[in-house]
Amino acid sequence: MSYSKQELLELKNFYSSQLLDDTVPFWFPRSYDHEQGGFLLMRDHDGSLIDDDKAVWIQGRATWLLSTLYNTIEKKQEWLYGAKLGYEFLVKHCFDTDGQMFFHTTRDGRPIRKRRYFFSETFAVIAMAAYSLASGDVEAASKSRFLFGKCIEYATTKGLLQPKYFDTRPTIGIGVPMIMMNTAQQLRETIGDDRCDEWISTWISQIEEKFVKDDIKCVMEQVAPDGSIIDHIDGRTLNPGHAIEGAWFILYEARKRNNDPHLISLGCRMLDYMWERGWDKEYGGILYYRDVYNKPVQEYWQDMKFWWPHNETIIATLLAFLMTGNAKYAQWHKMVHDYAYNKFHDRENGEWFGYLHRDGTIAQTAKGNLFKGPFHLPRQEWICTQILNEHLQQS
Repeated sequence: MSYSKQELLELKNFYSSQLLDDTVPFWFPRSYDHEQGGFLLMRDHDGSLIDDDKAVWIQGRATWLLSTLYNTIEKKQEWLYGAKLGYEFLVKHCFDTDGQMFFHTTRDGRPIRKRRYFFSETFAVIAMAAYSLASGDVEAASKSRFLFGKCIEYATTKGLLQPKYFDTRPTIGIGVPMIMMNTAQQLRETIGDDRCDEWISTWISQIEEKFVKDDIKCVMEQVAPDGSIIDHIDGRTLNPGHAIEGAWFILYEARKRNNDPHLISLGCRMLDYMWERGWDKEYGGILYYRDVYNKPVQEYWQDMKFWWPHNETIIATLLAFLMTGNAKYAQWHKMVHDYAYNKFHDRENGEWFGYLHRDGTIAQTAKGNLFKGPFHLPRQEWICTQILNEHLQQS
């Protein structure tokens, strides 16, 4: 199959409507914490609050989302007000005395937990940058660029952060170059930074050289520092949805670089390899974990269907189709789109359930927790709307 221009227009309208009439209204304005700042995002299927703690990742992500909606969709004061709540909570409560950020706080911002990596910081970078563009707050821009520099230091200087493992079996993960690439992309699109282009190229090269295994048609989640496969359970474990997210980051960069053919090829190969390994041929949907050699996976949730890999695969397959015209990607996009909106979407209350059993039945009803909130789904619907709109205008 392929998509006609009319079908692409209908898709664009669908994603736009889902974003603005279904997904965003589930979260906002009900999640604004007018008393303590930030957002109350741990919510059940009907929007009721199940916990008033705050995940720092999600505070940053929600601030990014509201700022981005304000910057690109409509200058709604409600969105700017919410973004300010998020920005101020991040600045006032989410940094420890050593400059590192927390992972989990109480409602009023008292720290509960720090983690030994810097993903809270990356989400704060994009939140502060987008908020600066929306509000004109130059201090927010300065904080964003400073924190981006700290993230580069964390990513490149061994020993700055407490390691999770002993150095008995050295390992590098795809997560750092992936998240840093996308952080730089978002920073570049909002307030700009002269470091972005060069670092994006560096991180793409790391992914291509270390993690993409063309000989066995696979994208590894972690490898030894020389790029070799670590033949132990953790080293063999694949996360197809995560690798597919990396694929669309690279395809997105290819668009920014005048449809760079090398990056298109790289992104499409990553998508091809991990679709083959991740798509559940029996029940549909993207399996959460696989083993590179098809051995048993350690994590008990390995065959569940989580919401976010489907968001990333919807973006990746759509981008791949629009950039190559290959009908295979249109077919894959329709398959994952139909599966996700049939199985995850809550037509009664809006938004998506987060966790399904392998057969597509709902495992639990929470829509917001320490890891799920207003990010992957609204980002998918926003990006798909944007790229379809650009494509239709050019065609």
